[in-house]
Amino acid sequence: MMGRKTSAAGGNKTMAFAALHHRDYRRYFLVSLFSTMGDNIEHVISYWLLFQKFHSPVLGGFAVISHWTPFLLFAVYFGALADRHDCRRVIQASQFLYAAVSLAWAILFLTDTIEVWQACVLLVIHGMAGVLGGPSSQLIIHDIVGREYLQSAVRLNSTGRQLGILFGPAVGGATMLLFGAPAGLFLNTLMFLPMMFLMFVFPYTGHGRDEGTKAPRLTFKSAVHLLRETSANRTIFSMILLGGATSLLVGNAFQAQMPEFAHDFGHDKQDWAYSVLLGANAAGAVLGGLLLEGKGLLRANPWNAAICSILWCVTIIGFAASTSYALGVLLLFCAGVLNLAFMSMAQTLVQLRAPAQLRGRLIGLFNTSTNGLKAFSGVTVGVVGGLIGIHWSLGISAMALLAVTVGLFAFTIPGKGSEELS
Repeated sequence: MMGRKTSAAGGNKTMAFAALHHRDYRRYFLVSLFSTMGDNIEHVISYWLLFQKFHSPVLGGFAVISHWTPFLLFAVYFGALADRHDCRRVIQASQFLYAAVSLAWAILFLTDTIEVWQACVLLVIHGMAGVLGGPSSQLIIHDIVGREYLQSAVRLNSTGRQLGILFGPAVGGATMLLFGAPAGLFLNTLMFLPMMFLMFVFPYTGHGRDEGTKAPRLTFKSAVHLLRETSANRTIFSMILLGGATSLLVGNAFQAQMPEFAHDFGHDKQDWAYSVLLGANAAGAVLGGLLLEGKGLLRANPWNAAICSILWCVTIIGFAASTSYALGVLLLFCAGVLNLAFMSMAQTLVQLRAPAQLRGRLIGLFNTSTNGLKAFSGVTVGVVGGLIGIHWSLGISAMALLAVTVGLFAFTIPGKGSEELS
């Protein structure tokens, strides 16, 4: 195939943007990008309107909790659902929930009839939509590209999500200015339609490469088997622990503290400084993903994932200790590159090492670890930061994570030679 080149390690063949050479993956990637943009546009507009309407920090905190807690409670269950059913229908259900929530926001804000309880219900439904579609989307891309190009597909999907995070706020803000906030939410419902329509004609169920395997029902016995399967596999176990420790101790809680960091850097234009700091991490992830894919760098193995995680901890510690605004922006940019690198590798390894009949629920367990535990990072960074200062809380949390990651790095050393992707 065109553009192949041989990697230095192991002689495995790699290809720049390998997954994008597959026509069906290109279609899936494009509609996924629309959906991710829609998700972030809705966040921007709805959070702004909720603040204008209620001026409630508690409601803002509930928005974060409702976004991540469903991953903690339901990710494994929805992973089992993906194992047993046509993933196309599960994805359509999640996209329908996204569109319905955006439409409900638009109607309630347009008629000025929204109440706090209604906002809470919609925030919970939005969080459920995210956890519902996650495992099925991963099984779909595995079905499309297979084992050989799975790392490329996972990394490109992660890059697409960061593109949505980077450009979603800009598009959402522009939509509010041009059409008004309720009209922007009405228009945003259209962002989820391409994925819903594609799933009607897509030939991939998420299980096409695993014919003959039958996933068990999610029972207590199967849950025990899942935990045994996880603990018995060094790679899966270490990657789930790595993702969970990252989310629990640091997560993305420092992003909610960016206004205070911008203030502490003493920049003259704090609103502009805040926007740049917030965008630097996403920009690093996007450009890092494009660079890693374009050069075919960093094969997925536990060794590389642990090293990238260690370097990420170092950059976060450096950001927490920095007194220079320019250095802070640079460190956040580098952190975005490293975070995308090790998290996409961890997810790839979990998918590849998982038995076919348990793949969806192991992906769900990984999502529980990497997304659900983010609900608690607000305590380790935010609440503790209120007591000892945000710089200290972020720095100490990152140092604790560094110690955990070094331990995992030592744990992966015996399997270094045998964990390369084949």
